[in-house]
Amino acid sequence: MRAVLFSGTTEGRRLSAALAELGAAVEVCVATEYGREEQGELPGVRVHTGRLDTAGMEAILQGADLCIDATHPYATAVTANIRAAAEAAGVPYRRLLRRPSVLPEGSITAANAPEAAKRLAETEGNILLATGAKELSAFAFLGGARLYPRVLPLRESLEACEAAGIPHRNIIAMQGPFSLALNLALMRQFDIRYLVTKDGGTAGGFGEKAEAARQAGATLVVIRRPADSGEDYETILEDCRRLLR
Repeated sequence: MRAVLFSGTTEGRRLSAALAELGAAVEVCVATEYGREEQGELPGVRVHTGRLDTAGMEAILQGADLCIDATHPYATAVTANIRAAAEAAGVPYRRLLRRPSVLPEGSITAANAPEAAKRLAETEGNILLATGAKELSAFAFLGGARLYPRVLPLRESLEACEAAGIPHRNIIAMQGPFSLALNLALMRQFDIRYLVTKDGGTAGGFGEKAEAARQAGATLVVIRRPADSGEDYETILEDCRRLLR
């Protein structure tokens, strides 16, 4: 069996390794060099690096037996392209999707980053932004001095922080997911009153962030997941086992 896996998540990396161990020929597609670094080198796994349009995805899918979309739950445009490419190539499509989290009582929810920023416009106090560098521009009007973005330690992330007017002393450039202890330490160090995050599920460390906000007495602001449907890691892996028997 030849499986093409569009990855970028912890579950995607786990699944690629598991499928290779079962004897499948696995081709993993990641968008960036950071994604390739995270994927690592695995026997039986080929890695394609670079952003693909629908036509490029369709070309890679030619002759494949299965297409697995293990991209981030918030990567809606990418998922739409993968679905279209799989349909055009005539390859069965499966969506690996993390289970959503149960939000703590008292959480503020928003449909997207601009709405979350608007909800914070009338508040005071420091804000920990754990939404990723791509969302920073939406919060810039709140004033860089109260924003503490936690971003990947990449040049592009620092450039996004600078463009949003974030003082260098406020930038937390680290790679997650993060433990409860580290989340709580950062929130106390920077006197955080609001923690803005996406629902990255268990694999994305959502529970640790939510509990740290509770212990720090901060308000949790959650950007809700886009509507989507899919299956969890265990379900897809078990189905692949049956196909490979």
